[in-house]
Amino acid sequence: MNYVSIIRRPFALVLFGTAALGCAHSASTRAEPQPDFEEWNAKFQGTYSWQRHPGYNAAYFSDNSLDDEAETMYTFSATAMAGMRPWTGGELYLDVEVVQGVPFTGDMVGLGGFTNGEEARAGGNSIYGYRQRLFLRQTWNQGNGSEKLESGVNQLAGVVDNNRVVLTVGNFSTLDVFGENEYANNPRTQFMNWSNWTYAAYDHAADARGFGWGFALEWYRDDWVWRIGRMSGAKEPNGETSDLALGKHYGDQVEIEHAHTLFGQDGKVSVLAWHNRAVLARFSDAYAYRVAHVRIAPSTLPFVRNREQNKYGAGINLEQSINDDLGAFLRVMKADGKTETESFAEVDGSLSLGFTLKASALGRTQDNVGVAFARNTISNDRIRFIETGGLSLYLGDGALHYGPETIVEAYYNLDLGNDIHLTADYQRISNPAYNTDRGPINVFGIRLHTEF
Repeated sequence: MNYVSIIRRPFALVLFGTAALGCAHSASTRAEPQPDFEEWNAKFQGTYSWQRHPGYNAAYFSDNSLDDEAETMYTFSATAMAGMRPWTGGELYLDVEVVQGVPFTGDMVGLGGFTNGEEARAGGNSIYGYRQRLFLRQTWNQGNGSEKLESGVNQLAGVVDNNRVVLTVGNFSTLDVFGENEYANNPRTQFMNWSNWTYAAYDHAADARGFGWGFALEWYRDDWVWRIGRMSGAKEPNGETSDLALGKHYGDQVEIEHAHTLFGQDGKVSVLAWHNRAVLARFSDAYAYRVAHVRIAPSTLPFVRNREQNKYGAGINLEQSINDDLGAFLRVMKADGKTETESFAEVDGSLSLGFTLKASALGRTQDNVGVAFARNTISNDRIRFIETGGLSLYLGDGALHYGPETIVEAYYNLDLGNDIHLTADYQRISNPAYNTDRGPINVFGIRLHTEF
């Protein structure tokens, strides 16, 4: 049982306590009316998450197996975010973050859908900082009415035209622009599992923390939005160093979004397609190499990672308000599954659907409840490689009796006032890492979040 992660995080808790005190101090400021226009703003967020899974049944295990004994994990992040207007239509943003945390089993292994969206940045019991984002956003207004933008994280209060062109360029996350969903888009405030806060099969180009360099161009026109973008990946799969040769190695995406009104309630449908090009291993090559070299270690992917490969995927996102309190969402995506994972989850087909509900019936209009179901699958090429005992980025139990990985998640987000939220989260994972010989796993979590 991994109790060391609990007793070796005093620095993180001190930081979070300071953040909470600062948030309480800011309550009087926040009570004032929001500005209609900002030349600059500064925001802060702090999030602490703790999760535990009891022991579960496992017929066997290997290097990439999630520990079958009871264990705990935690993550902590604190982010300072600032923005300013250098010229008309321009916005410049800088985010700096400190992180700390230890995942289950001491490493990210043994699942397709990981239990905590902050897990990719959990670098151990020692706290460390890095520049998270540095990007420019330029808006060219095209008329046809106006829309008010509220002051927020990486958003300055102001007014933009309904028809406009927006260019984002610099260091940011692909998920800042593509694949957004009102009800399931933020693991710090909504669903925590990777399968529920974005498309699990969206292997978007990024470094190990989920960020990269590139651009995104958006065209807003009436009820439609068209988006295109190119982002950098890492020099090697899940690496921390960005590959800036964007003419050779890249992640491209195209998205079309349409907003609608159904029975007087707002909704949205979007379709996303993506294409990555990078030096990656093909599972068919890794399988053949493993069969021909039976004495070699099970991680044969590096031996066949020797040339550029193309990777594709496409998905659809639906979100619909049902009434003032209740909203629903559905995400489905399919990737080709021929090559190893570049930067995100080991998932080749994903489905996620769920609901969020304000707790108005309990007189708690600022609280909300979420329930979601997710189903992850992998390709036949990936299955065959892992069945032989092969190890990929996160998967490999020594053998595999395949079954889709399914996840049920529910949370209650309690508003404590003064911009502080406490969330209780529960997840039940069947066939973890697509293995019917393991699980199910029950995961219990608590999350404390502040943002101002």
